[in-house]
Amino acid sequence: MRRILTIALLASLAVTGAARAQTREIGGRGDLLDRIAVVVNDGVVLQSQIDAQVTAVTRRLRDQGTPLPAPSVLRQQITERLVLQEIQLQRAQKLGLRVTDEALNNALREVAQQNHIEFAQLPDALAGEGIVYAEYREQMRREMTLSLLRQRDVYSHIYVSPREIDQFLTKAAADKTSEASYQVAHILLALPEAASPGQLEQVEKHAEDVYQRALKGEDFGQLAVANSQAQSALERGVLGWRKGTELPTFMADVVTKMKPGDISRPVRTPSGFHIIKLLDVKSDNQPLIVAQVHARHILMKPTELQDDETVRGRLQTIRDRIASGAEDFGAIAKAVSEDPGSASEGGDLGWTGTGTFVPEFEQMLGKLKENEISQPFRTQYGWHIVQVLGHRTQDMSADERKRRAYEQIRASKFDEETELWLRRMRDEAFVDYRT
Repeated sequence: MRRILTIALLASLAVTGAARAQTREIGGRGDLLDRIAVVVNDGVVLQSQIDAQVTAVTRRLRDQGTPLPAPSVLRQQITERLVLQEIQLQRAQKLGLRVTDEALNNALREVAQQNHIEFAQLPDALAGEGIVYAEYREQMRREMTLSLLRQRDVYSHIYVSPREIDQFLTKAAADKTSEASYQVAHILLALPEAASPGQLEQVEKHAEDVYQRALKGEDFGQLAVANSQAQSALERGVLGWRKGTELPTFMADVVTKMKPGDISRPVRTPSGFHIIKLLDVKSDNQPLIVAQVHARHILMKPTELQDDETVRGRLQTIRDRIASGAEDFGAIAKAVSEDPGSASEGGDLGWTGTGTFVPEFEQMLGKLKENEISQPFRTQYGWHIVQVLGHRTQDMSADERKRRAYEQIRASKFDEETELWLRRMRDEAFVDYRT
């Protein structure tokens, strides 16, 4: 269980609103309990946050067998990460982004499931790792908030043109290695948004020095921890497994020509100089065959005048009349279904693959035989009855290939756009180091 819980624990130690207020002292004695380490716009990073991260990251790096950088270097890396988190959290607060308790609990249930325990057992399991459950919840909430912010500010603004999709599909058809996956680590030596010639020369020289040290056998992960300004720095620079088409374009162009263990020369991009190491590669060239189901449904929603039991009863009557042959499913759906996307089509949802619908709907589809009509059941949208019309396995359609191409192109742009977005916000922020 340690692996999954530790990953989530290290995700974020950004400061909460209460902690932003001021340093705290023990009243009667006046002993210092905490102090401000960095002022960030109208918020702060506390010394206790930095100390906690240093302890956690040091323990993780030792567990991984990574030689530790100088304590001052590690503390600087962690401080800068917390500054960036604080800047992002302030922006999320101004935008009104909020993770609900329901969404947070669902995420925690996934953590419990991944660790093969019940949700109710999670606090005790965390306590066994020396982690306070209440703090863990808030750390998880902050990390989810950062994810929402990046979805809003970065991911949703990445444009993929039809021409890019056509070029992607043409290249994929001709390139038999396009489905390969790569495990990559990288070091980023960042450039300011409007770097002067002197700054450019200094960063380029630093990148060349780090590259030469890596070539001579210094541990790449340690070099990343000590030097990289990428978000993956404290993860030894490792990005994890990515399809070649999901990597940033500059990185994909490099790694497809490398063998595992190779290290690239510094690559210049708008965000800075990147040094890339290919850790491993594997082929994922499998036929794109998916299971699909053809279904139709009727949706009815509770209102102030019709509660859940009333709506469920109405659907039960409709379901029984259809099953007896007294009514036609399609005709009834057109007349009473409150799903604007399918009502005009007699409730027909077409052929769909796994993951299209909410979990409760998917589970019901999985239980039904062909032509069987479900009993009324509830989802977040209201009450449904659903009928399965058929099952098939299908080679991926042209539309699905285009959808995947779109997602992979967008994913390939995300890392680079995120780094640029963070650099811009960092350059615009007021940051005052008190230590």
